[in-house]
Amino acid sequence: MAIRKANKLSQSAVLKKILKRCSSLGKKVQGYDEEGLPVDVPKGHFVVYVGENRSRYIVPISFLARSEFQNLLQRAVEEFGYDHDMGLTIPCEEYVFQSLTSMLRERPERET
Repeated sequence: MAIRKANKLSQSAVLKKILKRCSSLGKKVQGYDEEGLPVDVPKGHFVVYVGENRSRYIVPISFLARSEFQNLLQRAVEEFGYDHDMGLTIPCEEYVFQSLTSMLRERPERET
């Protein structure tokens, strides 16, 4: 049984920190627009790096609301923290990430 820390951030706070960190990466670098966003990433999507080779994936922002994806983000925070220059890196095997994102695309979020 895990003991939760009293000062642990809420999931929404974690997501906001991750997105803020990602939006500040790559500013004023070739391939980015004037707002610092990659030109090859469609609106409503963001970039993550996955696996040992840090393969680049573009995923919809809607994944952030899914508990399965939030679990991956929490693992990323635990492994890498917030203050690093590697972009949003997901610490899992590529085939696991591909399976998860495929499932998330096929199975819409249940309405509550």
